[in-house]
Amino acid sequence: MDEIKSLILLISSGLIIRYSLTLTGQAWAKSHAQTVAFMILPVITYVITKTIAGNIALSLGMIGALSIVRFRHPVKSALELIIYFDLITVGIATSVRTKWAIQLVLCTVIIIFAVKILQKIFKKSGKSFYNMSFNEGNTSNTLEITSKKKIDFIENSDFLANSLIDQSQNEYIYRLSFNNKKELQEFKKKIEEEKNIHKVNVNFN
Repeated sequence: MDEIKSLILLISSGLIIRYSLTLTGQAWAKSHAQTVAFMILPVITYVITKTIAGNIALSLGMIGALSIVRFRHPVKSALELIIYFDLITVGIATSVRTKWAIQLVLCTVIIIFAVKILQKIFKKSGKSFYNMSFNEGNTSNTLEITSKKKIDFIENSDFLANSLIDQSQNEYIYRLSFNNKKELQEFKKKIEEEKNIHKVNVNFN
């Protein structure tokens, strides 16, 4: 029971810190990757410390094992890096105390699905639990719109990942990222009658 309370506290703490950042204007914390990362990383740290507690030899081995995550190629997102830490920690925890490994796996899976379900619930009420960043959009559905004038409904859209004003060409460039193809197609229909748009690039997953 104490362990469950600790896990709930860890996940809640990650969410509280995430919301504190978003409320103070830190837009980078709103993405899907950061939302999941803020919830999983405290649990990973908890499992690591529980696994190596009181064992100096094991703690040194853990440092060596976790250093494997230092890849030479660039990591696409914070979530990708954290999942690598997660998998390595599961392997180490299993060799010491299987219970911790099982709890970490269950927490990871529950968080991943819970975040997705919460997003669907928020969408029904016209809100968004997280935003897709354009970097995450490399593996999803993206839309790039070039307009001669500012378009308010695009700038206020939850799908907007970033925008750019090219003063030399007098253009507004909007980059949007969507969870699925249907959302992209529905949004694309909304902009078809917009006369100021002169270029649209679509990328389906």
